Amino acid sequence: MRTKWALAAAGWMAAGAMFFPLLWMFLTSFKTEITAVATPPALIFKPTLDNYAAVLERADYAQFAANSVVVALGSTLLALAVAIPAAYSMAFFPTRRTRGVLLWMLSTKMLPAVGVLVPIFLLWRRFGLLDTRIGLVLINSASVLPIVVWMLFSYFREVPREILEACRMDGATPREELFHVLLPLSKPGITATALLSIILCWNEAFWSLNLTTVRAATLTVFTASFSSPEGLFWAKLSAASTLATAPILIFGWISQRQFARGLSFGAVK
Repeated sequence: MRTKWALAAAGWMAAGAMFFPLLWMFLTSFKTEITAVATPPALIFKPTLDNYAAVLERADYAQFAANSVVVALGSTLLALAVAIPAAYSMAFFPTRRTRGVLLWMLSTKMLPAVGVLVPIFLLWRRFGLLDTRIGLVLINSASVLPIVVWMLFSYFREVPREILEACRMDGATPREELFHVLLPLSKPGITATALLSIILCWNEAFWSLNLTTVRAATLTVFTASFSSPEGLFWAKLSAASTLATAPILIFGWISQRQFARGLSFGAVK
């Protein structure tokens, strides 16, 4: 019993430690600039909506939010369109190079993005993709593709091969086998993969800051715009950050059950 209570307390402490920065950001967004930097921190204060009004007056929040939605969903759909057949072929038609290909794909995530910034920037400028949603969709989908392939590969491996063999004996083509049997059986895993990809693309900042200016700028650029050479305006920055993170936090809260179900897909047979 003591062990159970200790584990529960440790879990609540870990959750509180992760949630506290978000709570502090949310509270700071309702403070004045003077109160936001007060020492010691002001725990009791008169809330104000002036920061949100100033943020919304300074920039078109709707445009930034729309860009984030389009880029996150577009990148995820493109990554899934490439990763599903790739993971299917490697899971059910492996060769002696399959493991090496998977490890190589994962190793690309160890390369700092700044290391390929110059060639990517020059290519995007050459093809007219700078400050476009399509340009961000392409680079973000490429960034999350290794993770998406690895997750789908793991989920597909959990599907009993006997089911697919029975389909082949009934005369199903590989296309029918993939779309009518494998994908419905792997729906929880695909859903979890898509949710994780959306979150990663929504929070991506490096490429958004370096490949966009105004037209295709996402909410990460919107948040960064509230830092200036004169210093950081903590209250307004907190308001901007709250507006940028609120949609994905709400989305994550709503879809947490599907995400947890997908992560445990195949754990019990």
